[in-house]
Amino acid sequence: MWIAALLAVTLLGSVGVMLTPNRLAGKVSAAVSAVPALASIYMYYVFLTQNGGAGNALLSPEGVAFGQQIPWIDLAGYSISYYVGLDGVSMPLLTLTTILTTLAIVSAWTPISERQSQFYGLMLLMEVSLIGVFAALDFFLWFVFWEGVLIPMYFLIGVWGGPRRKYAAIKFFVYTNVASLVMFAGLFALVFSTDLTSLSLPAMTEAFRNASGLPEIAGIGLATISFVLMFVGFAVKVPVFPLHTWLPDAHVEAPTPVSVMLAGVLLKMGTYALLRFNFTMLAETARALAIPLAIVGVVSVIYGAMLALAQRDLKRIVAYSSISSMGYVILGLVAFTPHGMGGATFQMVAHGLISGLMFMTVGVIYNTTHTRMVGDMSGLADRMPWTVGIFVAAAFGYMGLPLMAGFAAEFLIFQGAFDAATLGSAAPLLTSLAMFGIVIVAGYLLWAMQRTLFGGFHLETDYEVGPAAFHDVAPLAVLLLLVIALGVAPDLSYDMIQHAIAPLTGGGA
Repeated sequence: MWIAALLAVTLLGSVGVMLTPNRLAGKVSAAVSAVPALASIYMYYVFLTQNGGAGNALLSPEGVAFGQQIPWIDLAGYSISYYVGLDGVSMPLLTLTTILTTLAIVSAWTPISERQSQFYGLMLLMEVSLIGVFAALDFFLWFVFWEGVLIPMYFLIGVWGGPRRKYAAIKFFVYTNVASLVMFAGLFALVFSTDLTSLSLPAMTEAFRNASGLPEIAGIGLATISFVLMFVGFAVKVPVFPLHTWLPDAHVEAPTPVSVMLAGVLLKMGTYALLRFNFTMLAETARALAIPLAIVGVVSVIYGAMLALAQRDLKRIVAYSSISSMGYVILGLVAFTPHGMGGATFQMVAHGLISGLMFMTVGVIYNTTHTRMVGDMSGLADRMPWTVGIFVAAAFGYMGLPLMAGFAAEFLIFQGAFDAATLGSAAPLLTSLAMFGIVIVAGYLLWAMQRTLFGGFHLETDYEVGPAAFHDVAPLAVLLLLVIALGVAPDLSYDMIQHAIAPLTGGGA
């Protein structure tokens, strides 16, 4: 009932906020979003203390936490149910979603000055779908939530975004919707080739992992074709090179709170789906294609970092950094080692916090200076000490500073990938190339910080620059504390992640 309560409260809250006067919408939506945030923290605590040993929800559904299954409909011979539950992979991501939504809503109080009730209502509506994506254990239900994210995101970018907001919103919608169709085709090619009668994800996992005698098309096995189609469909959402071109436009044109959710949670939908569908349901195919997939991941790391190095817009720098960081997740997943896959999952959470913090900090700076361009401003440290201090800390977290969440995630990925059997003799080379991405990250972030934050004060725009309001800085401080907490004590989530990953790697942590 816990997950149903989260969905119901957030959905009803969304409707209520849309009916609230604009002047009250921000405060009311923050109060509404705090309910699922506090509830998910309690659920996290219960899971950590009582369900830490729960296995993988797709491979051992009997051990799922907060599970609930209610028959729904029979469609074309397939039984569909309201089936939800959490394991060590989905629990941290669901908690990340609820916390980040609350903080993003608070960060919107300053920049969102028109049609507030609609904006905050759509933010809560998006949270409903995000919760459902990470909790659903029936494919039909999961797909409803998966596609449901697109609707509020389209309007949030298209209505409250920058000068090219309509172009960015349409591009985002077309890319991700076409990707969903490609994924759907690959998945149901397998569904129709097996004797499935249920669309629950555990049933699909069992059928696909034990499938035999699948047909071939042009000499290529159906499992391989379906894997590639599903990978392409999910990779657009991640995104990885060369399917990334929608992301910079969406980030630059989206209002800052929406960019926070886009980088912090929506990109994780893609990596989460890859882990659940490609690397769990079709694990043997993933092992066979490990080297090409790892190359895609490494190219994304280097290419995304090089693109970031060429940018002058702070938002674009952070946007391209996300492409680079998600490449590490791909490398960790294909390793099929406890620390490789565990580190990749931990990276989803760590990057969600750090990227959300980076975008939020850039937004606070933009609210004051009304520019994001490197070269248009300098010497902000004296005028905005708290904001700049947190920005510097977040940047070092992106660079992998020890005792911060990013370091723990990347270290685990590199350790797990360096001698991965799936990558054979190429493992050390691919891992070393990926590690070089950290050097490039340090280069462009240090360059951007030196040009904008330090030196003599200069501002191209005609605005007074002073300390940001408390409600702007408070969400930054909370996110920074979470980044440090997971860096100092990664076992706060890594233990539960390992319990869910162990069945995929054939061993424990």
